[in-house]
Order: sequence, then structure tokens, then C-alpha cells
Amino acid sequence: MSNGQPNPQFDVTSLGETMLRLSVPLGIRLDDARAFDVEVGGAESNVCLALARLGRRCGWISRLPDHTLGGAVLRVLRADGVDVSAVKRVPNERVGTYFIEYATQPRAIQVIYDRADSAAAHMSVDDVDWDYLLNTRMLHLTGITAALSDSCYEVLVQVIRRARTAGVMVSFDVNYRAKLWDAATAGAKLRPLVAKADILFCKSADATLLFGCGGEARELMLGLKALTRAHAIFCTFSERGAALLIGEEFIAQPALPVQIVDRIGSGDAFAAGALDGVLDGDLRDGLRRGVALAAIALAQHGDRVLTSRAELKAVMAQERHDVAR
Repeated sequence: MSNGQPNPQFDVTSLGETMLRLSVPLGIRLDDARAFDVEVGGAESNVCLALARLGRRCGWISRLPDHTLGGAVLRVLRADGVDVSAVKRVPNERVGTYFIEYATQPRAIQVIYDRADSAAAHMSVDDVDWDYLLNTRMLHLTGITAALSDSCYEVLVQVIRRARTAGVMVSFDVNYRAKLWDAATAGAKLRPLVAKADILFCKSADATLLFGCGGEARELMLGLKALTRAHAIFCTFSERGAALLIGEEFIAQPALPVQIVDRIGSGDAFAAGALDGVLDGDLRDGLRRGVALAAIALAQHGDRVLTSRAELKAVMAQERHDVAR
């Protein structure tokens, strides 16, 4: 689970893009907005931040402009316990942004990205501090980074190759974004990355759309298993909860009842909870932690899961029993 060092600097490291998130309150339309709530959000940093709040040592790498907005991203992550000392700062570039318009049925939440040609999208292998990134028990990556640019895709290829050589466990979350690339392209480009993961995360809808996996939950996950060397596969099934496949053993975990405040970021919270269990050597409890942390995320505003180990344990104490088949 580590690169051979007796005490790696980090429990988890990651790299990717973190953006400024601008949202309007429920009931307000973006085209009539007068003010925005500003947060920061990015799949990989969301996972690191959630784990840091649980007491894990986490480091995150990216490429950010050296102006105030880039500094604001770093300040938020640093304040929540994520080490950002290896982030590369560059002049005359931009921070990606995204805008959120919340909605209730029958309307869907609207997300508008403004991230093309961001500093992170220009990341190359020369921007990565490899000694820093690989000085960890686990490396967490997502398909979002793969979609940003050809150079970012090559970074992921190199990261996984070097992690394999160093003996570092690789966690990979498919995390498909239709606004970044089409399903056919994503499926083809992500297959080689999925194949080399040790821990795999995938939404059930993504498994079907990108990789053609179908059937009931266990059958769908067996389809994913055929694509990867991963010894553990975690799959989420929206309001039905999540499941874990270890070898041939299928374990389902129902979702917890929750009054939803904000849907954005719950998948990252699930991944963080699951990886927290993996770090403790307990995949099954990781499934339970993931479902509980996702519920906590759904019940608060913003991508960041602002919680604690005590709160996670308290929420898990209220959960329903899992179903093993």
C-alpha cells in the first residue's frame, strides 16, 4: 500500500483541477442573478479535503495562476488541512469557474462550466513533483482530469505508470462529465486507465453509458470487473445507495434518509468515505462510511464536506444494515 518507505508523508495524494464555484440561491435564475455565493470545488481536492477533515494526511497537486483567485483556492484547501505545497503557480493564466442554478422538480439543476484553457488544463508531466506525489499510501485520480486536455491525459498515464513502479495503490473514479467529452470518446480513453486501477469507483449510469455494463447491480459490477485489475470496485446507484464487489462477493448498502440541501459533491464524499475504510484495511466498512459521508454531503451546501470523525460515526450509528449476497 506504499512506495516502500516505512512512513510515507501522506495517506492520500491526488492531482487535478479545482475551480471557483458561483451559485445562486434556490429559486433565482442565473440570467437574473445579482449576487453569487462563492465556493471552491474540484473532484480530487474534494476527496482530499474530506479525508483531511477525518484526520488523514493529504496532499494535492495542480497548476494555478499566481494571482489572488489562485491564492483563494489554495487558502481554502490549506485551511481545511490539505497540503498544497507542491501546487505550481504560473503567471498570466486563469482559474476555471462553474456556475450553478439550483432547481426543484420538474426542473433540473443547471451547471455551466467556464474552464477551457485554465491553468490546470495546461498541466504537463513537467509540472508534477513526482517525489511528492508518490510519497503516499494511496494515489487518487479521476476521469475528469483525463478529459481536460491531451497533456492532462498524458499526466494521468504517467502518474499511473510511475505509481505502479513505486508500489503505490491507485484509486480511480470514472467521474464522467458529458460537458467535457462525449461518451464514446470517454469510454475509449478511460478503459486503459480503469484497467490499471487497484480501487475503482464508478456510477452505475456511467458503467452503462461508457462501458456497456448492464443488468442488475451485481451483474453490472461484474461487467466492470472484466475491465480492470482492481481488487475492489465501488459503484453508486443514486437514491438506492451503493455497492462493493470484492472478487465475487457483492455487498449492497442502502442510502441513508436525507433531506437534500445540495447534490453537488456527494459522489466525491462517497469516494472519500470508502477510501477512509480502505486505509484502515476494511473495505466493507469503507462502503458504509462512503454512504454515510455522502449523506452528510447532501445535507450541506457546497462541494466541500465539512464534517468530523465524530459526526461520521454518529451518522453511521443510525444506518440500516447492509445486504450481503
